[in-house]
Amino acid sequence: MAQFTPTPKKELTQAEAADRVQILSEALPYIQQFRGRTVVVKYGGAAMKDGSLKADVIRDIVFMSCVGIRPVVVHGGGPEINTWLAKLGIEPQFKDGLRVTDAPTMDVVEMVLVGRVNKELVSLINQSGGQAIGLCGKDGNLITARPQGNEDIGFVGEVSSIDAQILKSLVEAGYIPIVSSVAADEKGQAYNINADTVAGEIAASLGAEKLILLTDTRGILRDYKDASTLIHKLDIQQARELIDSGVVAGGMIPKVNCCVRSLAQGVGAAHIIDGRVPHALLLEIFSDLGIGSMLVASEFRA
Repeated sequence: MAQFTPTPKKELTQAEAADRVQILSEALPYIQQFRGRTVVVKYGGAAMKDGSLKADVIRDIVFMSCVGIRPVVVHGGGPEINTWLAKLGIEPQFKDGLRVTDAPTMDVVEMVLVGRVNKELVSLINQSGGQAIGLCGKDGNLITARPQGNEDIGFVGEVSSIDAQILKSLVEAGYIPIVSSVAADEKGQAYNINADTVAGEIAASLGAEKLILLTDTRGILRDYKDASTLIHKLDIQQARELIDSGVVAGGMIPKVNCCVRSLAQGVGAAHIIDGRVPHALLLEIFSDLGIGSMLVASEFRA
């Protein structure tokens, strides 16, 4: 697992210090706009594997909290799960893009996501001056799961319901909830749920201002081979048309559907951004254009 390495402090020239103050001053309107609002971040991909990018994400989350924004983080951990499956002699299997999760694999998924990845993120945020608390769907019956429906993929679940009161209590008290996407059904059976889905449903349940998905692509592209064709802003209707026309395809479909579903349930805006860009979260939130694709309920929403 990539290690978090703090950036050493350096002496600034007067010009560098002036530039930094100017940047902070320009961020003030955005801080005022989003102060007290909840932002749900789905954290995964390269930004989770690369140590330098991980450090940027941790700082961005702590910065958001320090200026009064209320971040809630939902994380995956696929590469780490694969590493531990290999150590235990279990071969990872996938079907239609979903991890086949039999009972032994489910044990590993829960161990890695809840016991390792979640607690590492909590520790890193706390070390950086934040106040993080780690949770999974089982805690406080935060998430109730149900089977995905395909018996061939085992214990892969969907979100049946969310009791967001525990998250509301934590963010109102100034804590940063870190949620792993493991939950149980009403009988206590654990399920592995797609982290994008969990993030979207949590955002909806909290009435979040923003849902931000960190990915390994610039966002929604009109031509997936050409990064310059990034679509900066679109609404629900346009998003559905892009799926129907095949412009949005493959692994981007569930991400866009997740965003659309959250918007339909009242989330202010959903963002798909490139987590490989240093400080991607702050660039997206504290600038007019942002760096990724922003989805809104209708074209008339700012």
